[in-house]
Amino acid sequence: MNSELRTSGSAAAELRSANSFTIMAAVTAAMGGLLFGYDTGVISGALLFLSSSFALSTEMQGVVTSAVLAGACLASGFGGWLADLFGRRIVMLNLALFFIIGALLSALAESVDALLLGRFLIGMCIGIVSFVAPLYIAEIAPPRHRGKLVSLNQLAITIGILVSYIVDTAFAAEGSWRWMLGLGAVPGILLAIGMAYLPESPRWLLKCGRDTEAADVLKQVHGSTDVIAEIADIKADLALEGDTIGWRQLLGPTFRRPMLLGVGLAIFQQITGINTVIYYAPIIFQSAGYKSATAAILAAAGVGVINVAFTILALRIVDGAGRRALLLVGTSGMAVSLLVLAGGFAFGSALPGFQWLAIVSLMAYVAFFAIGLGPVFWLLISEIFPLTMRGRAMGVATIANWGFNLLVALTFLQLLQSYGPAATFTLYALLSIVGWFFAYRLVPETKGLSLEAIERFWMEGRPIRQWH
Repeated sequence: MNSELRTSGSAAAELRSANSFTIMAAVTAAMGGLLFGYDTGVISGALLFLSSSFALSTEMQGVVTSAVLAGACLASGFGGWLADLFGRRIVMLNLALFFIIGALLSALAESVDALLLGRFLIGMCIGIVSFVAPLYIAEIAPPRHRGKLVSLNQLAITIGILVSYIVDTAFAAEGSWRWMLGLGAVPGILLAIGMAYLPESPRWLLKCGRDTEAADVLKQVHGSTDVIAEIADIKADLALEGDTIGWRQLLGPTFRRPMLLGVGLAIFQQITGINTVIYYAPIIFQSAGYKSATAAILAAAGVGVINVAFTILALRIVDGAGRRALLLVGTSGMAVSLLVLAGGFAFGSALPGFQWLAIVSLMAYVAFFAIGLGPVFWLLISEIFPLTMRGRAMGVATIANWGFNLLVALTFLQLLQSYGPAATFTLYALLSIVGWFFAYRLVPETKGLSLEAIERFWMEGRPIRQWH
């Protein structure tokens, strides 16, 4: 009996250790998400002062904002190849160093060209880390906790955005945009330190024939020496796909559906307008009547708090409620919130209470994004692609994501100037409705399924209503 109790206690201790290790790995990798959020969000406050420091026109404000997005779009095209070739961990470790360099270049810029170079380099890092971080977490997490752990990356993105708003507010009175941009080096340092101590993805190790190392990592993750069954599942999955799988097979009948799903969600996450809020929230609030730069940035920080709070909610319920349900609720709520905001600009901008209507409707919009398209897109693209092509396939979806992010960022101020805020936000509302129909028709429920089971269902051509 005592022997059994000791064995049971030892197993429990191993499980607790495994959970701690997995959480630590996920939190560390999610620092990439924090960098993503900070370096995209910080421009919203800095832009108010950059425009005067460098005498930026409306078009050049869009270019400065979009420099990060151009870099992200370019780098995501080869980031997946790097992740498949060198491994997820090594890529993230090197990205951390380039994040630090980019932040310092931006902060020390004495010309628009130097500023654009620093922001472009940061953008390249973001383009790669935006899918390598959730990919690493997905491949190291147990299936029953994968949704929560991968969603930590989205939570980190929202925390990074909120921190950038807080930093912007702190330095707004002095207009210290150099500090705003330069402090992005801090999370880069933390990511570099953390990734130096973490192991490689066990699935990538097995793909490379490094079975012993993969087994050691899986033992850490599961807190058990019995990982033979999982290794066998992953190897069977690799054998089924074969080593010669290429782009033709990925775009062929078997995997056309997940590619359409991943790219489609990438596009809808952007064309529904979320990054107009992230990049231009102070400008939107100034349009709604907040004349002070500090007040506009502070209002944007309130939106950032909502973003974090509802992302935490999504993280808690995603493995229970499911990915599909959150997408449907989120996109419908976004559409309604945007229509209310557009109506306010169309009919009530002269009323004293319109400033509060703008804040509330934008907060509601961000809240619905934070429980739906925000975390679920990144979670799904880390789940739905075949192992041997997962890095490259996620890269394709990420290219689409950043490409349309760039398009929205470049056109938003022009739409605002040419057609006004009411028409602009009505357009985003209509696109949110289209996104709801896309999710309803094409998104399967993947909660609780292993990555191998998800791939098997695609290969079987199973209808999405029969995945459970």
